Amino acid sequence: MTDTICIVGSGHTKFGRLEETLEQMIVAATREAVAEAEIDPSEIDAVFLGHFNSGMVSDGFASSLIHQAFPELRFVPAARAENACASGSAAIHAGINAIRAGQARTVLVVGAEKMTHRTTEDVTTALAGAGYQNDEAEKSLSFPQVFGVAARGYSDRYQSPLDAMARISVKNHGNAMLNPLAHMRREFTFEEASQVSNKNPEIAPPLRLTDCSLVTDGAAALVLTTEENAQNFPKSVRFRSAVHVSDYLPMSRRDFLAFEGPELAFRKAFEEAGVTAGDVDFAEVHDCFTIAELLTYEAMGLTAKGQGHRALEEGTVYRGGALPVNLSGGLKAKGHPVGATGVSMHAISFRQLTGQAGDIQVPDARLGLVFNMGGAAVANYVSVLESQKA
Repeated sequence: MTDTICIVGSGHTKFGRLEETLEQMIVAATREAVAEAEIDPSEIDAVFLGHFNSGMVSDGFASSLIHQAFPELRFVPAARAENACASGSAAIHAGINAIRAGQARTVLVVGAEKMTHRTTEDVTTALAGAGYQNDEAEKSLSFPQVFGVAARGYSDRYQSPLDAMARISVKNHGNAMLNPLAHMRREFTFEEASQVSNKNPEIAPPLRLTDCSLVTDGAAALVLTTEENAQNFPKSVRFRSAVHVSDYLPMSRRDFLAFEGPELAFRKAFEEAGVTAGDVDFAEVHDCFTIAELLTYEAMGLTAKGQGHRALEEGTVYRGGALPVNLSGGLKAKGHPVGATGVSMHAISFRQLTGQAGDIQVPDARLGLVFNMGGAAVANYVSVLESQKA
């Protein structure tokens, strides 16, 4: 059994309103990851697909579509992982566990979602299925409404202005301008993001359109292997830690603003990796709504509770800051094809740590941090990734 797992290849389609089918996106990301790893497809022992679906597409048996990429993948076991918006990270953990159990040496992980062919109402309803369905009050809330309630509660509890949310939106859209894979490469001014207008209506007060992540199509892929085998590949990034923490699904059973699940996941990941947030060179975090990124600053220990705005005011999370967050544009601007998101975060981080991130590259990046969240802080995944560069 091996404890240390490495990423040795990545694939990533453009995110956006795509012409490609779910199958075509899966195949494209798979082929790119295999080519980047310079691996023969016959060496892949297992395949895992992160895919939320929830009725958004008719490809119900989507894990079998990966075999379309190469004839050598025929008869390789494949399975789908689903954990709401963290389905991609669930697939990664399934791959890690298969390797650690000695059932595989090299694993292909793909995350994919096709969303834009459905109406906004259809997608909103599908995503709401990740909320608690056995309470009428909770069942009636869409996810924008859930996070809208959280934003109001945050402002009331801490007497904190919510202009930090607009600053997060502006930051992430500015970052996306340098990421050719991002869905929306369009900048906003603070005035545009902070004010309600015809172009920026309230979706779930106080959340405006610019506070919400994008309905997106896309796929991403990773090749995972043992640390020993990784020495045979041209590029390698190791998991210094990979932690999964799940909380109660009913929000009535927990204090959502405390963000206890994410906070525990960060603490465990830092302890396992033997690092602190101050050691990390960049982070890709789950900004499904801008209030979520604000709460994440506090959960990872950048600021005290209710003081997340300071991470923006002090420049910590900006490009060139002590810990730049979502240089890819995040879910807010890169896009959020649900099943692909966790894999995308790890693929982007792999490219950062192997010097392949292009215009969003962090110079001499050694440690990267990933936080992917399913539901309203229910399934929480944190990875600390380390460059294997000499």
